[in-house]
Amino acid sequence: MFEKVHAYLVEREREFSLIPPERRVLLKSIADYAIERQRGKQPVRLLFVCTHNSRRSQLGQVWSATAAAYYGLSVPWTYSGGTESTAFNPRAVAALERAGLKLEKTTEDENPIYHVRFGDKGPVITAFSKTIGNAPNPIRDFCAIMVCATADRSCPVVPGAAVRFAVPYDDPKQSDGTPIETKTYDERCRQIAREMLYVMSLLKTPAR
Repeated sequence: MFEKVHAYLVEREREFSLIPPERRVLLKSIADYAIERQRGKQPVRLLFVCTHNSRRSQLGQVWSATAAAYYGLSVPWTYSGGTESTAFNPRAVAALERAGLKLEKTTEDENPIYHVRFGDKGPVITAFSKTIGNAPNPIRDFCAIMVCATADRSCPVVPGAAVRFAVPYDDPKQSDGTPIETKTYDERCRQIAREMLYVMSLLKTPAR
């Protein structure tokens, strides 16, 4: 893992006390689902969903995969999707880069494909905007994590999902073009990283 990413996650790990009790309950529900799947020797697939698959769901996918690697976990497999597709927002891309990840734009179309790395030897995460049912997303037997209230309302049933959790985050888009844009994206990036670390910490040391 890149040194800057590792240091970033160490800081987020120290911030678990900032997670409100009610959100801890939500996050523990995700961990409990994953633990039961592991005990049953079944695959653990987490699909992060927001409306446009451009910001929060992308951050959820990337940070859950990075947090799993931080704790040395081989699961879960992580994905992201939207109720519609647009593009991986460059402001969210920049926030991940400021956190130490390396993102390489591999295409130059309106919905570019990025290769995301959290270390030299780790896996490459392929990131681009897509709808829930588009490849490489799973089509059945996965956990849907709704990270925005709009998608939660507009998609009360996620086709193929074994279970569905609503863990909404405030949309950093509200700050676009304002003096607090960078600050807002960095705050959301930290929050999602912190909470995905919390989930993976529970997977690392499941309760008996």
